[in-house]
Amino acid sequence: PHAGEPSLATAPRLLDPNEAAPVEAPVQGDLLALPHVHARRVDHVARAQGLRELGDLSGAVTELRRALHDDPGDTDTLAQLARTARLAGDTGLALDAYARLAQAEPTEAGALVQQARLLVAQGRFADAVPVGEEALLRNPEDAEVYQVLGRAHLGANELGPAILRFQQAVHLDPEHGHALNNLGFAYLRASDNARAVEVLTQAAALLPHVAYVQNNLGVACERLGRLEEARAAYAAATRLSPRYVQARVNAERVARADPA
Repeated sequence: PHAGEPSLATAPRLLDPNEAAPVEAPVQGDLLALPHVHARRVDHVARAQGLRELGDLSGAVTELRRALHDDPGDTDTLAQLARTARLAGDTGLALDAYARLAQAEPTEAGALVQQARLLVAQGRFADAVPVGEEALLRNPEDAEVYQVLGRAHLGANELGPAILRFQQAVHLDPEHGHALNNLGFAYLRASDNARAVEVLTQAAALLPHVAYVQNNLGVACERLGRLEEARAAYAAATRLSPRYVQARVNAERVARADPA
């Protein structure tokens, strides 16, 4: 909605004339459900879908929280709330929703993986690790579990565990380009440059349009004195992302280097 316009979630034209004013306060002890009263049942999930299509993510979140008040055990609504809150930038609410969903689905790892990803994105690496470990117990065959655990350890500068988890992710999914890139980056951090070149070459082949993968490959090649390959990788990175400052700096430095 434009500035000054009411949200479609509360605009009078969308409310049933028999519906009483909603009570906009969470249930005590429940940060997700939004209590309200109405004369007849309202499909809040359908309303949320309509609001999402109109770009009103905040209104959609409100409707999904109302839906949870009506049916607290609805896991589909919980999943929609987590995704919509994440899109709306309400990371705290999204984390709470994913945590609740993980409790409601005790054998599934997906909600825990999403929760761990959000924690990593927030820089909460120590909090992400136990969430990822719980996901691992639930699904030890999912490469994404090892990938997010590796990212958490890497963010905490725990290179040994990070490398192990990325290796396990690649073992389960040899064409997981992002896991290969992260493994290569961890090798770079550990100054294991030969292994970094090997896996980053694979990552670049799988993700040819991702600038930071090309830049990482350039760094690995440069460290081994393979300057022509480094120049090519940096050139690819700057071509893919002209505003990628670090890649441009790297390209300029190698361009000045003595080829001998």
